[in-house]
Amino acid sequence: MNTREMFAKAVAGGYAIPAFNFNNMEQLQAIVQAAAETKSPVILQVSKGARNYANSTLLRYMAEGAVAYAKELGWEHPQICLHLDHGDSFELCKDCVDMGFSSVMIDASSLPYEENIALTKKVVEYAHQFDVTVEAELGVLAGVEDEVSAAESHYTKPEEVIDFATRTGCDSLAISIGTSHGAYKFTPEQCTRDPKTGRLIPPPLAFDVLHEIEKKLPGFPIVLHGSSSVPQEYVDMCNKYGGNLPNAVGIPEEQLREAAKSAVCKINIDSDSRLAMTAAIRKHMAENPSHFDPRQYLKPAREEMKKMYIHKIVNVLGSDGKAE
Repeated sequence: MNTREMFAKAVAGGYAIPAFNFNNMEQLQAIVQAAAETKSPVILQVSKGARNYANSTLLRYMAEGAVAYAKELGWEHPQICLHLDHGDSFELCKDCVDMGFSSVMIDASSLPYEENIALTKKVVEYAHQFDVTVEAELGVLAGVEDEVSAAESHYTKPEEVIDFATRTGCDSLAISIGTSHGAYKFTPEQCTRDPKTGRLIPPPLAFDVLHEIEKKLPGFPIVLHGSSSVPQEYVDMCNKYGGNLPNAVGIPEEQLREAAKSAVCKINIDSDSRLAMTAAIRKHMAENPSHFDPRQYLKPAREEMKKMYIHKIVNVLGSDGKAE
């Protein structure tokens, strides 16, 4: 399904839909298991990098298989959307629409304002012919994830959102209010330190910008990218078993909970899945040096990701039970 009905219900209900990126079978299994058990609508996100890594055709059919798998797990009416994350060209978005994606994102936020509008409108006009919803982006997020990279963020300007949404016809809008891509969302200089633990405390999100945007576009679906929390337990586990992740810091979950109760109806989480998977694999390999069958270490990795996904759905986004 596309995101139109999903988002309308989420905005009205004061919760957010999880948007989880996947690159391989274990990630997809964990996502579907978590969504089926919690009866949460879910967005399966495929980035340009994932398509290059895993093959676009394989990913497309894996996502189709995910719907059948969800039904096997007892989820009678699964609400699953297949979404292109950070499409950077009309051609890429068109290819995903033509392959059967139900939603695409065109990220032209790095272009001048009028060029962003023109490219977004072109994608919207094509996608809407096939009832595919379109996410656009206004404002620039800092950080690095796959091919998406920016040295510094630029908050979305609330005064531009009405004009942008009206002229492009987009279905949802990704905004910049202080989230960031990757596991290193903030430099130590941007943070304060907890005097007791010495851990970094990131700067708060710009909820004033979010509230201004909500006033300008009441009820319009808003999206937050770069919203992994970078759980300290996974950072510590990685480092304990041979990793090197100094000063990795994410978005505090209490801030994401607050955002989910607003017009923010889609929250993107990718790095947390990578960390959970890598931490579990590092731990298993360190404790079982004789193992060489990938299933032996990918099974606990899958379980750790599933646990993390369920936690996000139930305790952060509040989307459990919304897709009975």
